[in-house]
Amino acid sequence: MPSLKQQYQEYLFQRIENHKNSLPRDELLLLGDEAAGELHSEESQFVLTEVLMAETVDRHISKRLGLPSYKKWRKNFSEVRAAQRAPVHWGISSANPIVHLLPRLEPEDQVLVIGGGVHAEVCLLAAYDTTITFIDGDIASVDQLETRVAGESLSSRFHSYVASLGTWMPPFETAVNLVVIDGGTLAHLSTGGRHSLLQQARDVTGRGGVHVILPGDGGATPEAYVSHYPDWDREWIPGDNRTGKTRSMGVILGPPEEQNDIPRQAMPLASSSG
Repeated sequence: MPSLKQQYQEYLFQRIENHKNSLPRDELLLLGDEAAGELHSEESQFVLTEVLMAETVDRHISKRLGLPSYKKWRKNFSEVRAAQRAPVHWGISSANPIVHLLPRLEPEDQVLVIGGGVHAEVCLLAAYDTTITFIDGDIASVDQLETRVAGESLSSRFHSYVASLGTWMPPFETAVNLVVIDGGTLAHLSTGGRHSLLQQARDVTGRGGVHVILPGDGGATPEAYVSHYPDWDREWIPGDNRTGKTRSMGVILGPPEEQNDIPRQAMPLASSSG
């Protein structure tokens, strides 16, 4: 897990890079000219000059944005992170299955999130210091989430990919502990693509890992995809919609214990089914 000093450096880097990306080319060049004028470096120090110019530009941007010193940032960090770990901070209901799983999470747990309708859940999970891999077929969705996560200083263990869902899955060095799937994204895939995607997600899931299917922004019915897990157990959770009389908040599914063949690196997320 990154130290506070490392997280502070990541915070500065993300804020400065985001600001650079928002500037027109002419203004960026002007910043470079100002840095060059300040340094007055000799040509024989060209390589060093490039490094110093970059540092000087970053320092100017940091001053422009009013970024806090490490001492001030550290003082506020605990309070900010505590707020980010509250589901209500992201507009997430207490009935969301992800909230039910939060007490079982450990720092650096591997989390795979699929689909653009669950951005808020990504931010909540990132606040718990999990390692998140996010994939979606929509580049705008990926860009939007990257900006949001960076703006909240939650990107130190966040990785995102634009992918053709069902045909490609990023590699994982360790088994995945938690898979979160946007049901709305599943609804827009072909039958074959949906089957392939869910099979790939099961293949990377480790011992004790679970899958959570959420309705997402599109209001999909997560129960519609339980049939893709014929040999998996569904976990009972408070407010579980088994009758179909109320809007489903999602489902939690886990493989039978005897089928958990992939070693897990941390404490199992799955609990016994009721």
